[in-house]
Amino acid sequence: MGINLEKMEKVMKYRWVVFVILALAYFFVYFHRVSTAVVASDIMSTFGVGAASIGLLGSAYFYAYTAMQLPSGVLSDSWGVRKTAGVFTLVAAAGAILSGLATSFTLILVGRLLIGVGVAMVYIPVMKMLSIWFKKNEFASMSGLLLAIGNIGALSAAGPLAFLAILLGDWQRVFLFLGVFSVLLAVVILMLVKDKPEDMDCPSILEIEAYEKSETYIPPKAVEKIPMGDALKQTFSSGMKFWPLALWFFFMYGSLMVYQGLWAGPFFRDVLGWEKTTYASVLSFVAVGMVFGCPIAGYLSDKVLKSRKKVLLAGTAVYIVIWAVIWSQAGNITSTTAYSAIHFLFGFFGGFFVVSYAQVKEWFPAAIVGTATGAYNIFPFLGGAIFMTLTGKMMAVAEGATATVGQYKSVWFLMLVCMIFAFVCLFVSKERGAEKAAPVEVTDKSDSPASSKQ
Repeated sequence: MGINLEKMEKVMKYRWVVFVILALAYFFVYFHRVSTAVVASDIMSTFGVGAASIGLLGSAYFYAYTAMQLPSGVLSDSWGVRKTAGVFTLVAAAGAILSGLATSFTLILVGRLLIGVGVAMVYIPVMKMLSIWFKKNEFASMSGLLLAIGNIGALSAAGPLAFLAILLGDWQRVFLFLGVFSVLLAVVILMLVKDKPEDMDCPSILEIEAYEKSETYIPPKAVEKIPMGDALKQTFSSGMKFWPLALWFFFMYGSLMVYQGLWAGPFFRDVLGWEKTTYASVLSFVAVGMVFGCPIAGYLSDKVLKSRKKVLLAGTAVYIVIWAVIWSQAGNITSTTAYSAIHFLFGFFGGFFVVSYAQVKEWFPAAIVGTATGAYNIFPFLGGAIFMTLTGKMMAVAEGATATVGQYKSVWFLMLVCMIFAFVCLFVSKERGAEKAAPVEVTDKSDSPASSKQ
């Protein structure tokens, strides 16, 4: 049977509507993730708390995010992309509104936890959407574009957040505004997002790919769904296919969040004496770097090197060098221009991590790849949570005092050592070429495990 060209064109256009709406939701995932670094001093002064409390506040997001990764995969498969992303965007909205109205640090902490729970349920549904609405050879590139949009959110949580707080007269009003906007976004998701092209009585991307290659489309062989327990067992028992990369991500993303998401801002305030608007603008170059680095890494992986591991190794090696500069020159570099350049490179090569999702995805069949990716996604956010808590204790000072350059250098050195170990883990990880990726398997068109690809 031939393909309906009008419906095929409808799919190729409407997939961008779905992508833009969900990418906007992901924009706020990153905004909330790194916003603590900019408003940390405001929270300290508003509620009279110290560095240890700020470390706890920063890690609360990551503990909540980590805990929700496996449920995110399960609900994405059972509820679908639209319902999962829409409902939990409302949860994040509630957390933002609570943060905007909070009258105590405890309420801010609860609000942060709600935000973490809500935004944790966005990334995996969006990655599932990419696998359903976009072609196989577009996956890494689209993942990179998605991460770039996320980092525009991180960029907005740096300089623009500081300026918006000044404009509105109160940092809490910013979060109140974000909460109201997120409610509207959730409504748009629930109304306009479609889980798959078939929901619009249109051909699937697999059918479209077959047509474009002048091939006869043969629906994938139907298989029974694999229970989550069995899927987790297969994932965690896959040895070198999973664990080295998971450990690498634990340290890599943990170190990134310790710097960008928590302590870089206080470092510039305590050690260099910069105003918030100054260091927020300089710190924003981390996100700028990622805006460029993520899609470029995806393109290099898909189209140039055609290797996930080579791209990851190159990016991680440069990232380590930059950490060495940040540690060794802490307190010596005082130029905003120099730090802007360092931050751009830090974000650019740090953003290469996006390719790791493709490396993991290619080891597992579609029937369990959603669970496998959810399991993999535990590690970066667990790293963020643990390292934020640990470094919060390392940065603790007496009431009324400021942290010393020595304390910050101790944190930077710890991150450098962790990244060297992470590089070793990455080096011994195993890669499977995209052309040998695990086969796509579906149960039926209405509830396809192919849609659980992450």
